[in-house]
Amino acid sequence: MTFNDDSKLQGGKVTRRGRGAAIGGGAVGVGAIVVFLIAQFTGVDLTGFIDGGGGTTQIQQEGGTVDAAAECRTGRDANLQIECRMEGAAESLDGYWTAESRKLGISYTTPGFVLFDGSTSTGCGQASASTGPFYCPPDRAIYLDTAFYDDLQSTYGSSGGPLAQMYVVAHEWGHHVQQLQGTFANTDRSGTGASSGSVRVELQADCYAGAWVGDAATTKDADGRTFFEPITRSQVEDALSAASAVGDDSIQERSSGRVDPDSFTHGSSEQRQNWFLRGYQRGATACDTFSVPGSSL
Repeated sequence: MTFNDDSKLQGGKVTRRGRGAAIGGGAVGVGAIVVFLIAQFTGVDLTGFIDGGGGTTQIQQEGGTVDAAAECRTGRDANLQIECRMEGAAESLDGYWTAESRKLGISYTTPGFVLFDGSTSTGCGQASASTGPFYCPPDRAIYLDTAFYDDLQSTYGSSGGPLAQMYVVAHEWGHHVQQLQGTFANTDRSGTGASSGSVRVELQADCYAGAWVGDAATTKDADGRTFFEPITRSQVEDALSAASAVGDDSIQERSSGRVDPDSFTHGSSEQRQNWFLRGYQRGATACDTFSVPGSSL
């Protein structure tokens, strides 16, 4: 997906922190116990152990937290630099969900979006590039080490294009929408299996990502210019390649040579692609994975 070179970036949606960041302030809900949150791209989700109802945790950064996109001004910058691309995606996603949330009947707020290098502490535990990108409910924030994008291509086998990268962000943004909807609190995510609650949560986030992509070419900057040029089929294929690469069956076959549907936590490659396309073609209101029979997921 290519940004309109002349679109304007406002900045302020994405921050960057260095190594050794510490969390202080709001309670996490598990006392002093730090629980690792292994994000959706590793196939193990422990967010069910964390109380997602708390407020935003205050971040105390050694050396300071900075605006990751301070030098990003235009869509041209977003086409050339990863930090600017993350900022552009965040501004487009924020605009989309500000409008779309009314249709879903939720009160929308913007999530935090933190880029980090190497490792960082969060309200959901210690994170690193190998943890993968994730949404932390207690912080109401997305965490991402952009080094993961190298792994997405070299290890997971995604084509690794710009829309594959932005699909990752859009999926995590979808988790924030679910948090606001009460989905995390109302879904039993302790089980596994192809039709489990955890799989339904992840497939809905894929569908929400697709819904944004389907509308992204119409979202506009503060001056009324569209953020993106019209999306091409090959760019959609980039996103589908990422969705397929992180399917449970793909990850299991690559790591162990066998596939066990009873242990699925995020859905198969085919499911993830199908739900992305459903959102892309029909919008966010078509993303109710919880009313669909397991055989139709």
